[in-house]
Amino acid sequence: MATSTISALSPLDGRYAGRLASLRPFMSEQGYMHRRVQVEIAWFIALSDAGFGEFKPLSPGARTYLMGLVKNFSETDGQAIKDIEKVTNHDVKAVEYWIKSRFEARPELEKAAEFVHFACTSEDINNTSHALQLKGGRDVVLLPALDNVIAKLREMAHAHAAVPMLSRTHGQTASPTTVGKEIANVVVRLQAAREKIASVKLMGKMNGAVGNYNAHLSAWPNFDWEAFSRNVIEQPEPLGLGLTFQPYSIQIEPHDYMAELFDAVARANTILIDLARDIWGYVSVGYFKQRLKEGEIGSSTMPHKVNPIDFENAEGNLGLANAVLRHLSEKLPISRWQRDLTDSTVLRNIGVAFGYATLAYASLATGLGKLELNEEALAQDLDASWEVLAEPIQTVMRRYGVQGAYEQLKEVTRGKTVTAEALHGLIRSLAIPDEEKARLLAMTPASYVGKAAELASRI
Repeated sequence: MATSTISALSPLDGRYAGRLASLRPFMSEQGYMHRRVQVEIAWFIALSDAGFGEFKPLSPGARTYLMGLVKNFSETDGQAIKDIEKVTNHDVKAVEYWIKSRFEARPELEKAAEFVHFACTSEDINNTSHALQLKGGRDVVLLPALDNVIAKLREMAHAHAAVPMLSRTHGQTASPTTVGKEIANVVVRLQAAREKIASVKLMGKMNGAVGNYNAHLSAWPNFDWEAFSRNVIEQPEPLGLGLTFQPYSIQIEPHDYMAELFDAVARANTILIDLARDIWGYVSVGYFKQRLKEGEIGSSTMPHKVNPIDFENAEGNLGLANAVLRHLSEKLPISRWQRDLTDSTVLRNIGVAFGYATLAYASLATGLGKLELNEEALAQDLDASWEVLAEPIQTVMRRYGVQGAYEQLKEVTRGKTVTAEALHGLIRSLAIPDEEKARLLAMTPASYVGKAAELASRI
């Protein structure tokens, strides 16, 4: 049975395949093989420049040809490697053999063919390839998608900075805020989480079977292999890998940086789950309306429904992303003795975690773009909640030493329907300066928002 979008086992390659085209070049098996070829070629070219008498510097033509193998790596090339793997039953060795096969009829390269994968263990290639996959997936796909959500939220925070909204703590009416300030809270949290994601250093090691350069030193005992390895890993692309050098490892890179990165992404996702649920609630109580899409159906039996599906989809996909991310961050830093293979299959699911996160970010951006503020509903809610002014009234009373201020307001407001008239009557009876009475009498639930508008405007 040929695989198609409706026969794919995973919705990432089925229902949602079209939405993840930007991630596939990095996180697919094709992307993994591409990065392996990149690492092998970078190592090979660097060896030619190391000053070894047995491997002279490559000619400009040979270098151009080798870099072209990386630049022009295609699905056909990937399939050729998979065909070799059917024989070798070893994916990294298949990459090595494929590269050597591309040296045919090129005497300069054929002569140097045994320097492909020289002194490397498979994990020297794999760990750096995974880091390059993460580099592309994070910097080209994940962060721009998250930045798009942050930008939309910031725009909303500024646009609605002064629009008053009733707060609810414990689900009960509470001191008013503004729509913009509530969104600004999320922007500030997300921006901090985003910086944590971006700041994680992506590590790589190329130090042999158990991290001690054993094979390297057996060939050239007096060569500084550690400095050489560091240079290949840290030199910017395309000649190097543009990663951060990991000086200490067993056979595998420890993956602590991966855990840090995945935890950082999961933290951002948790903030977005909080946002998705809150907006879902605001849509439910009518604070937001959703722009209609021609032809869209909200329910198979209830024609009136306009469901907040984008926020529900985002919440579900963020949960899936975090489930995978947390397993990755808990499992990957653990390896029995100098190596076991439990990380290998797990690492192949990085794209799954990034895929669900990318889907969620796109859903949130779409959902936010559909929202329209219902200021009438916001105003009605505030006008029905005069009890929230018990806080400023008793605070002013306390300023002027009125005894039992809190208790007096509790007596007339707690659990009761409070009217403007009842509060105004209380204010007029207070033993406080007349100018303070006038200020309190002028106050409404909609005007009692503190610095909310200012805070929302300055993010």
